[in-house]
Amino acid sequence: MNEVCSKELIELAEKDLSVREKLASEGKLSGGYHPEMEQIHRQNAEKLREIIRKIGFPTISKVGDKASEAAWLVIQHSIGEPAFMKECYKMMIENRSGVNPLNIAYLHDRIQVFQSKPQKYGTQLTEERLPYPVENKNKLNEERLKVNLKPFSQEEINRIPGIEKIAEIDAKQVGYTEWRIKKGWILAP
Repeated sequence: MNEVCSKELIELAEKDLSVREKLASEGKLSGGYHPEMEQIHRQNAEKLREIIRKIGFPTISKVGDKASEAAWLVIQHSIGEPAFMKECYKMMIENRSGVNPLNIAYLHDRIQVFQSKPQKYGTQLTEERLPYPVENKNKLNEERLKVNLKPFSQEEINRIPGIEKIAEIDAKQVGYTEWRIKKGWILAP
């Protein structure tokens, strides 16, 4: 196990979470992507790139469970860098035996939602705290169980908006849509 990289990854995640906690306590996390948080996410993504260049994708066997989870947090929060998130997702798939399957599911869904596409596992929520539309409601619980997510009740599944509601859901968040266009997640209409 690479102790140096492991320590670095854990420190990146701790910094991310401490800045997030500070901004949240100051009431500064709502109303868009806070510049200080964005800066931390960019710096962390760059450090993770360096680690990947050194050792490849930080799997559990390479850096330990806690550091592998920290790497996933850095990836999940690199929302301003679509190409990086997508590349990391590919690396996670290629190294799936050394990665928590739950992390792959969350990253898959996050990428899909940023692109205004239906998710597979139902991990990402709308502003109404409902799961964002999913690819297949009939197979949702089957997919969730594959990655150790607890199944939804049929009532919960029935409340998930249909795929045809994606444009309507996204239209409620004008600033978010503009940001996704600016960052390259989606194209301007």
